[in-house]
Amino acid sequence: MVVKLQLPPTLIIGGGASLQAAAEAQRLGIRRPLLVVDPYLRDSQPAALLAAALPTAVFSGVMPDPDLDVVAAGLAALRAHEADGIVALGGGSTIDAAKAIAILATNPGPLSAYMGYHKVPAPGLPLIAIPSTAGTGSEATRVTIITDRSRNVKMMILDGYLLPTVALVDYELSLSTPAALTAAVGIDSLTHALEAYVSRKASPFSDAIALEAGLLIVPHLRRAYTNPQDLPAKEAMMTGATLGGMAFSNSSVALVHGMSRPLGAFFHIPHGLSNAMLLPAITRFSLPGNPERYAAFAAHTGLGPDLLAALEAFNRDLRVLTLREYGVPEEAYRAAMPQMAKDALASGSPANNPRVPSKEEILTLYAEVYN
Repeated sequence: MVVKLQLPPTLIIGGGASLQAAAEAQRLGIRRPLLVVDPYLRDSQPAALLAAALPTAVFSGVMPDPDLDVVAAGLAALRAHEADGIVALGGGSTIDAAKAIAILATNPGPLSAYMGYHKVPAPGLPLIAIPSTAGTGSEATRVTIITDRSRNVKMMILDGYLLPTVALVDYELSLSTPAALTAAVGIDSLTHALEAYVSRKASPFSDAIALEAGLLIVPHLRRAYTNPQDLPAKEAMMTGATLGGMAFSNSSVALVHGMSRPLGAFFHIPHGLSNAMLLPAITRFSLPGNPERYAAFAAHTGLGPDLLAALEAFNRDLRVLTLREYGVPEEAYRAAMPQMAKDALASGSPANNPRVPSKEEILTLYAEVYN
């Protein structure tokens, strides 16, 4: 087996790591950074220290599940500032948007030309990624997800040039995360670890990372949800999220993500929440494809002998809504299902699943998870 591992060249992990943004920018030779920032963190200490050290322009127009308009606005801000690097401070949406801005700064558009696998021609601007939520792992992945609203498509772009140059993983930034978001992004992290482990593209290297991610996430997720000031739990979740990102970026995601992206594109459900909504039912479908791998993951991470019951308990205890409870209109949902199934298959992720579904099976699963 030939395995290619791609990880950020520099990772700094631990409480206060985000305060090293200015020093890392200077080490990389960045003189005029664009700060792509979550609006809630615009006036944070890491942002203030960066602005004090370097001529910094700020772009805070990122929305959840960023679209092409967000990327275009960020690129315009970068060019107006004549920026030579980017610092992304925020959740997965912020880091994903920053990745797209970074590659469009040095490559011709449109961004849609790079949808899929390994299509970006040249490196982007240097990017320092600072996550504020323990969820997507985007700070450690070679993936960005950008929505094309004109087509109702979440474009998945995977390329080594999307890896951040530096990741500063500071669990202290996650202490103010609302409970509902902690739940959604936490189950998203668990999904990354589980799908990376059972994926048809898994390797011994991605396995080791995925199992360690699960070992951190499973015993600490409820604690982080229940008590936002539980520092050991918050630290474990942030580290687990980064490891989960490393795992799937060097293996792959599978059917949960394949079906999740169309839900976000059509009904604007945040990515982590849609993964959480889908995880138990999709795992029930997928488990016969490789029961040994699912059992090994469950045993190693503490999920226990009944994996499905454990996943359902997480959703119940963390109050994950169903699609109906979230307010997705049933008639519109049923009408969108054929296109969502088509888009899910076209993404390529379902082909990595232990049990590869047909379009008809995906339609059946979409119908099942509505309630």
